[in-house]
Amino acid sequence: MEIITSTKYKLAIKGGSPLRTELFPAYNNIGEEEKAAVMRVLDTGNLSQFLGAWHKDFYGGPTVQAFEKAWATAFDVKHAITVNSNTSGLFAAIGACNIQPGDEVIVSPYTMSASALAPIIYGAVPVFADIDEDNFGLNPASVEAKITPRTKAILVVHIFGNPAKMDEIMAIAKKHNLYVIEDCAQAPLATYKGKLVGSIGDIGVFSLNYHKHIHTGEGGVITTNNDKLAEKLHLIRNHGENIVEPTGVKDLTNTFGYNFRMTEIEAAIGIEQLKKLPFLLEERLQNAKFFNENLGKIAGIIPAIVENGSKHVYYVQPFKFKKEIIGIDRNTFINAVKAEIPSAVLREDTPLIGMGYVRPLYLAPIYQQRAASCSFNCEKYKGVVDYSKGICPVAEKMHYEELFSHEYMRGNMTTKDLQDVVDAFYKVAENIDELR
Repeated sequence: MEIITSTKYKLAIKGGSPLRTELFPAYNNIGEEEKAAVMRVLDTGNLSQFLGAWHKDFYGGPTVQAFEKAWATAFDVKHAITVNSNTSGLFAAIGACNIQPGDEVIVSPYTMSASALAPIIYGAVPVFADIDEDNFGLNPASVEAKITPRTKAILVVHIFGNPAKMDEIMAIAKKHNLYVIEDCAQAPLATYKGKLVGSIGDIGVFSLNYHKHIHTGEGGVITTNNDKLAEKLHLIRNHGENIVEPTGVKDLTNTFGYNFRMTEIEAAIGIEQLKKLPFLLEERLQNAKFFNENLGKIAGIIPAIVENGSKHVYYVQPFKFKKEIIGIDRNTFINAVKAEIPSAVLREDTPLIGMGYVRPLYLAPIYQQRAASCSFNCEKYKGVVDYSKGICPVAEKMHYEELFSHEYMRGNMTTKDLQDVVDAFYKVAENIDELR
């Protein structure tokens, strides 16, 4: 690699000119198809058709049900149940698995907060297992080590769009008779050894939040191949307490319902977005491949590992940064890259590249202070849970030292846009002495 020493190439963070100032293009996959679908719903005047009573509309209006059918087909599952967010879907999934006060659920420390909060909603205790060094999902050995007689489920997250090690996790669940809930918020149509995520465990949950691969503004979908779990999910989504008597439901555990319902407008948008998903994913995969090949040539920058036969769908694109090879710390290097390139249209004040992901969740006040009124403090809970710093050393190392990720692999990027990002990394790498 040629070392650039000319003042023309002085790093922007040290007073030089940035490599690029023009904002990258906006990522907007809403088009005329979604507009027309929304207008068709608006013209009916029927923006939602749910009833919280035993009636055919307990299951929602025609557009909601059409979207659920299309999702079930696309994701090769028996049941797809729409909800108003992935968070709601996780809450419903925990409830459907009959999780109760005194129970424990194995969760990841390196994910959005709702993934670990879901057990608390039902008075259960989240127990954090460490993550895998290579794909950043739950580490099966750590999961096994955290299981107690109180463990009832494993909530596994396919973080960043990379499938977790599901063979090992499913084997552990079978051995201990545990439910497996897959949080697929960042992984639509990702596959693990040829199997679509969300169809491997007992329940899968997907996000349709505005910054996901496809979206309905807010929204989510729950998937399952289990008829009994599907019934319980429907009850939890929509005031199930009102229909257990007329439908003859005998197991009333967690059957009280919330209002987690999706509107007809959101479902109409979702139908059109779902049609676009394969194309949108292919764009990401091609762009991510470009970055893996080119950034991976920089000694000390390591792409995520994807298991053979599996497909990473890149909600964001993660890399590991090895300070001992590069010679400076991650934050210094990435801040220098950020100074060389801008963000994007509609994201002017939010960088598309960052260090770490989220602080390991057990370090948040709710866990440090045992703030939930039941859960950790419930008289039914007979265990002792540890939320001290150091319980998940890999997660802490990734967050504070090694992991960085970016969104420049998303759609609408030109070849020049992609090359500018790579050139920014190379400019920093080639002028590393300025940062020492």
